[in-house]
Amino acid sequence: MAHHLALVGPTASGKSALALELARRRPGVELVSVDSMQVYRGMDIGTAKPSAAERREVPHHLLDLAEPSERFTVARFAAAAADVLAGVEDRGHTAVLVGGTGLYLQAVLGDLTPPGEFPVVRAQLEAEARRDGIGPLYQRLVELDPVAAGRVEGGNTRRVVRALEVTLGAGVPFSSFGPGLSAYRPSGRFVLVGVWLPRTVIAARIEQRVAAMVDAGLVTEVRRLAESGMGLTARQALGYKEVLAHLEDGAPLDASLQQVVGRTRKFARRQRSWFGRDPRIRWHGTEADPERLLPGLLVEFDRVAQPQP
Repeated sequence: MAHHLALVGPTASGKSALALELARRRPGVELVSVDSMQVYRGMDIGTAKPSAAERREVPHHLLDLAEPSERFTVARFAAAAADVLAGVEDRGHTAVLVGGTGLYLQAVLGDLTPPGEFPVVRAQLEAEARRDGIGPLYQRLVELDPVAAGRVEGGNTRRVVRALEVTLGAGVPFSSFGPGLSAYRPSGRFVLVGVWLPRTVIAARIEQRVAAMVDAGLVTEVRRLAESGMGLTARQALGYKEVLAHLEDGAPLDASLQQVVGRTRKFARRQRSWFGRDPRIRWHGTEADPERLLPGLLVEFDRVAQPQP
């Protein structure tokens, strides 16, 4: 059976740069994004999407699958990933999955069956959120599924509505669809490796990344997307939500960008916790520069790509 590598870790840990350098050094590597926001066309700067030059240099997959106005689901992602991996294997190549969306990775690995869609319930909840704000719905989620409530930001309308949609529509808590430690299946054709950096280093790298995104034109990108139409999911994305508050509600830009930094740091902590629960991940750590991890990752890859007896 073909084997592939999955490279995970918190945002700003250097995963994408490491995966790209690995692909440059090993023939037959195709990179597969596992990022819930890089699936949206035009959301390039704020999601740190690979550049056009990088995508010409090395095959990249599962980018630009939907318009920002669409609602993209984990089930749709899992189906697209299955098609991509089948193609990689048909070509005799090896995939390196790279990204920080834990739920999407679990769907690819076969850890979960995505919960169903309940559009009537969702429409009712979205109408309530528009009328009364997200606060009452979040409190309702706290009462019905405190575990799920503890895993989402209270102000994230999309995630609160989705958790309530499933809890009410399926009649079981949304959190019941996420595996515990005992539910992690053998990783099969995937080897999972993680990038570890100290929290203080991740925090500093996040601040640097946000500043670089602003210099690259983040505000202009968000303005253009807002004018062409963004759905609820895209509007809640890190960086986009805060810049939209500046553009549409008049929030000071400096304060909005500080919120991007703070929210991204919290997201990185949740990612660290999420991936830290997975016993299948072999962690590679360094105190400062993620480039130092490349030799170890090349060894991991060579084990994966070794022809099986």
